[in-house]
Amino acid sequence: MSMIRVRDIDLYYEETGQGRPVLLIHGLGMSTRDWEMQTAFFSKDYRVITFDLRGHGRSEKPAGPYSIASFGSDTAALIRSLEAAPAHVVGISLGGVIAFQLAVSAPELVKTMVIVNSGPEFIVATARQRFEMFRRLFLIRIMGMRSVADFLSKRLFPQKGQERLRRAVAARWAQNDPQAYLNSFRALDGWSVSESLGDIRSPTLVISADQDYTPVSYKKLYVSKMPDAELAVVADSRHATPLDQPDRFNRILADFLSKHP
Repeated sequence: MSMIRVRDIDLYYEETGQGRPVLLIHGLGMSTRDWEMQTAFFSKDYRVITFDLRGHGRSEKPAGPYSIASFGSDTAALIRSLEAAPAHVVGISLGGVIAFQLAVSAPELVKTMVIVNSGPEFIVATARQRFEMFRRLFLIRIMGMRSVADFLSKRLFPQKGQERLRRAVAARWAQNDPQAYLNSFRALDGWSVSESLGDIRSPTLVISADQDYTPVSYKKLYVSKMPDAELAVVADSRHATPLDQPDRFNRILADFLSKHP
């Protein structure tokens, strides 16, 4: 458990195991704690690095605005500072966005890329998308982070038998700094690297839950535009696949990494 100064910020990070570096990038409102089941599994064969993005967890929470470019630059500086290049880069949701940005802006740092329930752009184009964004902002500003945590955890883990996971994740999200969460959420709006998909040469695996926010067809479409990418679909899963289907997720990821030793 360590802090490291990169660029203009102190980031919290953890390292476990030895071997080829595997960098795990968490999603919006999440932290290193959400990779616990992956860290325990992969640290037997890899050097697993997790960290809290700016504005998240135990990392510094500077004033905004934030941008995906700044998240990407933080991540690139962390990889260089830890002498972990090139790394297998795995990102979920916002972490997947950052992985895409890293593959475009600093491709020499990325050995392989794994995108989990994410995509190469965040363009709010429809009335439904605008409503979802407004609802999230409203809940934070008016009701507070606890309301957001309860709302999201029920959507992500609605099944019987997921009560313990639902409570644990809600408790973690409730600890987010509201302004830092808003800054991170706003950073997504309008971001895109879709026009650069054909330039990404790192072998890429896209893992999609069958019940993710965006459909499997969307992932198939952007995978088809990448020169070395494949898609894996996880059944009976929602947006937080590494948490709701950890065994299946770990096997898929392990199989992919084994192809690129």
